[in-house]
Amino acid sequence: MKNVREKGRLSPEELESLIHGDVADPFVWLGVHEVRSGADPAVAIRVLMPGAERVALLGGWGNGKIDVPMRDKRGFFELVTPGRQPLNPYRIRAVFPGGMESTFYDAYGFWPVLTEYDLYLFSEGRHHDIYMRLGAQVMEHQGVRGTFFAVWAPAAKRVGLVGDFNQWDGRRLRLRNRGSSGVWELFVPHVNSGALYKFEILTAGNVLLLKSDPYGFRFEQRPKTASVVHDLGGFVWSDQAWMERRSRSQSLVQPMAIYEVHAGSWRRREDEGGRWLTYRELADELIPYVKDMGFTHIEFLPLAEHPFDGSWGYQVTGYYGATSRFGAPEDLMFLVDACHRAEIGVLLDWVPAHFPKDPHALEFFDGSHLYEHADPRKGHHRDWDTLIFNYGRNEVRNFLVANALFWLDRFHFDGLRVDAVASMLYLDYSRSEGEWIPNRYGGRENLEAIDFLKEFNALFYERFPGAVTIAEESTAWPAVTRPVHLGGLGFLFKWNMGWMHDMLSFMQTDPVFRRYHMNNLTFALLYAFHENFMLPLSHDEVVHGKASLLEKMPGDDWQKFANLRLLFGYMYAEPGKKIIFMGGEFGQRKEWDHDGALQWELLQYAPHRGLQRFVRELNRLYVAEPALHQRDVDPAGFEWIDFKDADAAAVSFIRRALDPEEMLLFVFNFTPVPRAGYRIGAPKPGPYRILIDSDDPRFGGSGFIQETEVLADSHPWHGQPYSLALTLPPLGMLALKPHC
Repeated sequence: MKNVREKGRLSPEELESLIHGDVADPFVWLGVHEVRSGADPAVAIRVLMPGAERVALLGGWGNGKIDVPMRDKRGFFELVTPGRQPLNPYRIRAVFPGGMESTFYDAYGFWPVLTEYDLYLFSEGRHHDIYMRLGAQVMEHQGVRGTFFAVWAPAAKRVGLVGDFNQWDGRRLRLRNRGSSGVWELFVPHVNSGALYKFEILTAGNVLLLKSDPYGFRFEQRPKTASVVHDLGGFVWSDQAWMERRSRSQSLVQPMAIYEVHAGSWRRREDEGGRWLTYRELADELIPYVKDMGFTHIEFLPLAEHPFDGSWGYQVTGYYGATSRFGAPEDLMFLVDACHRAEIGVLLDWVPAHFPKDPHALEFFDGSHLYEHADPRKGHHRDWDTLIFNYGRNEVRNFLVANALFWLDRFHFDGLRVDAVASMLYLDYSRSEGEWIPNRYGGRENLEAIDFLKEFNALFYERFPGAVTIAEESTAWPAVTRPVHLGGLGFLFKWNMGWMHDMLSFMQTDPVFRRYHMNNLTFALLYAFHENFMLPLSHDEVVHGKASLLEKMPGDDWQKFANLRLLFGYMYAEPGKKIIFMGGEFGQRKEWDHDGALQWELLQYAPHRGLQRFVRELNRLYVAEPALHQRDVDPAGFEWIDFKDADAAAVSFIRRALDPEEMLLFVFNFTPVPRAGYRIGAPKPGPYRILIDSDDPRFGGSGFIQETEVLADSHPWHGQPYSLALTLPPLGMLALKPHC
């Protein structure tokens, strides 16, 4: 036995390295190791248990209970015993000062979990289910229930796991190094959902970092930053009918009236200190409201974990974790499931363009610029003082692509609106000359980001047919919404930021002067079919001193409401899917405040109720009339009647469905002057029914006209074979439909 011990014993230098954490892979020494083979085999069982007074090995040898009377070598315990390396894990009993006793399976008695194929795919950037392998995975391994932890930290000297299950002591659970992959892993028995944890990383410069899990499914609520072990597999979905229908849908020809929502400020419990609604309370209150208003989709501002409320979710630290502000991940699943059962689609804002500098998160993760570019000319966003992902690194690209798939896979979202795409496409975005690095061809295009976006979109539509991706892209970059195989970026839709800017500029102009600015009203129709556009009136336009939509409008209070109805009416009549940020639909007066609720109390006043009723009617008309949504991306679905009457600041046009005989006519008066006998061309003879008059008293209008139907005569006008003589209400729009 003496010879066996000599072979199995650590040298003083090796023991010192193990205790001080200088050993990259503790499995080299800890766990079970063969120290003698042949006919008389023996193994050494080694445990590092700082603070323990004595350790016992339970089961597997002898009579099933073997005491290990070992000399305490500063927390290192060893037993050499005859036998071969066991196939099953073994249990340890440790006794600490004061008589406290703990019995557990030794984490160093388990085999690796990740396969070589896992590591290969991840290193290649093609492990698209990597969120099911890295992070914290509750599982059964070798017959024992516990949690498997894995993290990518290639520059680390060592990685320890700390949590409330090991007194946050980084010496006790050090991860196995999986070689050139840069991945570290450890299966820890007994640790289950609800446990708090972080990774303790020793850098090459001997700096000790404490990091949250990049792949963590749940996090403590800010300002705390620990990751929380969580099993996502327990929710039972009941949206099968919606998911099957979605997979067969053609989103380009379907109506999409989107209600953009910040979950923390849509409504609050003022009688409970102004607290947020939970995900489940949002299901109870938001869904009936959206359904009643006629919106087809909800788009949530980012719901991934973020530490700073004032970022509205756009500075993400937990890309795989639903924010804990509003409940558990299953509560968000419940909200999405309830939306689907109510036949409401759910979109999520996603932020792959940048991430914040919070020290517990991705920045300088393993002591190197792992997720971000090292050179600030490529790696730092000046506008937001955040960091830019290194899209050219396989594992970083894998992290982001898999994250996009994750939200649809595990949470059943129906699409992603990708934030700040323009900042990803251009290396010189918001930079002066000399402050950016050209690409390998000397150009300003970010080739790595472009490749990432194409890969993301191609995989997205392969995996989730019927879902949508939407680009917030504010430049003239070509083919944003063309398929990747045709040379495009692969998005299905793009926000028309130019339309939003021009339209708001026009509507903010005093009606007396609008005749001089008609180009702002009509310019977007010159390029309306270059991309698959959405028309947004988004959160960005009602903050930071820009005023609410209602307060942007000129004139007295009556004119403000009339102008806002006119803006909404023009938006719904034009080609493109629709987006309205919460509060705009009833005329929120103050700017949006993420720290407070919307001004629901305004609905006690008739003008606000009238505006809300008007938006409800617009949504219902938009969904009911194929001419308003089937040809949003087809030039054949739109035809000007007249856009040249600048003196009257009036325009008119036709919208057509896939059946060209199915049509609506629209006419708009952007001045407060009513116009009697105003003639516009018409493609068909006979009666035309007025479907919507924005000046109707039901909506808060003056009720200037009483007609519900007008007759087209045989007088050719505006290049049309027939014409209508209309009375245009002040600051009003009319939607007309010919009788079949």
